[in-house]
Amino acid sequence: MNDSASGREAAAANLDPGRFLPVLALMWRIRSFEELAIESLREGLVLGAIHPSIGQEAVAAGICPNLWRTDLLLSTHRGHGHTLAKGADPLAMMLELFGRAGGTCGGKGGSMHIADFGVGMLGANGVVGANIPIGVGAAHALRLRRAGEVAVCIFGDGAVNRGPFLEGLNWARVFDLPVIFVCEDNGFSATTRTRSLTGGPGVVARAESLGLPAEAVDGNDVLAVDAAARAAIKATRRGEGPRLLHCRTYRITGHTAADQAPYRDASEVEEWRARCPIARLEAALRMAGVDQARLDETREAAQAGMREVRDRARAADWPDAAGAFADVQDVGDPAARAF
Repeated sequence: MNDSASGREAAAANLDPGRFLPVLALMWRIRSFEELAIESLREGLVLGAIHPSIGQEAVAAGICPNLWRTDLLLSTHRGHGHTLAKGADPLAMMLELFGRAGGTCGGKGGSMHIADFGVGMLGANGVVGANIPIGVGAAHALRLRRAGEVAVCIFGDGAVNRGPFLEGLNWARVFDLPVIFVCEDNGFSATTRTRSLTGGPGVVARAESLGLPAEAVDGNDVLAVDAAARAAIKATRRGEGPRLLHCRTYRITGHTAADQAPYRDASEVEEWRARCPIARLEAALRMAGVDQARLDETREAAQAGMREVRDRARAADWPDAAGAFADVQDVGDPAARAF
């Protein structure tokens, strides 16, 4: 047995089931929510694109439970899991996907614009990398308040090749802002392998070149993500400035729910499916003495809860048409104002 394998087994044998059974439940809730969202898309209940994070649940479940409710979170177009893990109401999220009244954005935003300010989730974002400067701005506001909160900004590997990545990390370092950057690296920028478009040794080296402590972690091992996130959050709360975590993971689905992903081999998908983060946590919990019946009960309860959410969203009312003009700013005729 190699050192890394023995280390994982030791960690699994000593983990606290009372702490990680809720993490397992969260991961099942995320997966079930997305599976039902995909099913609903195919039934015509969801309009627009859905970007599933099936296979990536350990990143959301390893980071967000370590945050305070008042900490701030910025997410991506693939943000259902992050939003659920931060504490958002799954019914309000499903209502948003269905375009119904009571959705997180009144049914106007859909999958890529879910937000819940009440739990510090400032929003998903359909523009790659756009959440990075927003996260930095949020962290700057937190620094001015000096209340001990942190911001966490999660982005994909495609974002590291866009300008906001360099600008955001540089600003965070210059002003020692309380922000943790998390690169959720699934290996693909939409349908293109990111490594074919990325010069140099990658995201950790780029962060370190700007003076940010950075750590690479197995993004399919929720125990590893949890440990790294706890350490980073603790350091940032102490005023030690920004950090970056590089979480290597994999999406089992295509880029969107409609993408059949012909650009990758089925054997590659099966190799990563065998490293399923949920199955790995279940194995660790069994090693810690949790019996299979308890694990099955956790899964079944999570799945039943999400089915109820889907059924309630399906039966919900449509928004009042007059609400289409609410929250819309009328700045008048730009040409008339400019000239």
